[in-house]
Amino acid sequence: MAESKASKLPVQVQKPTPYTFDLGLLLANDPNPLILTTKANLEDDLAATARDGAQALLNQLLSTCPIASTPNGVLLSLPGIETRLPREKPLPPPKAQTTWQKFAAKKGIKAKTSEEKKNLRYNEETGEWERKWGYKGANKAGENDWIVEVDEKKERERKEGTERQGDGRRDRKEKVRRNERLQRANDRKHRKNHGGK
Repeated sequence: MAESKASKLPVQVQKPTPYTFDLGLLLANDPNPLILTTKANLEDDLAATARDGAQALLNQLLSTCPIASTPNGVLLSLPGIETRLPREKPLPPPKAQTTWQKFAAKKGIKAKTSEEKKNLRYNEETGEWERKWGYKGANKAGENDWIVEVDEKKERERKEGTERQGDGRRDRKEKVRRNERLQRANDRKHRKNHGGK
């Protein structure tokens, strides 16, 4: 027991030139030259130098950083990083604008905000929030009304065998089909202009 206590290394590390520290990176810089006794003891000398650096770093951490006791254990708060490290790789080049981004910039089209993307709107008549489209959407208002106003122009153009009752739904479905047709035409035009890609 007495021998193990005598063989313990000192806690305080003394160097001719003191260490410099970056505690945010857990870094201790030793500006002193490396002292090697013999080539045979190279590993022992390197281990002793590393041990002194680690001991100095621990001493600095325990003496300067705030320590707090929490239910998860004892925590030591590190300060900010002071040493600027270089990047391993160069910065990536800026991405080229897509065709849509160029078009949107030219036409002044801006992306919708998250508020604009929401599928909700306030109905002042009912005093409730309702969906703009989809299940029980506001775009289906009037489709199931049991009484509808007669539009003479629509009555003259009405197809044989259809009723006024389903006009709203038919109009909405026709708008969806028209939109899909236009989308397909735009896709064909895009493929034609860009060589079938």
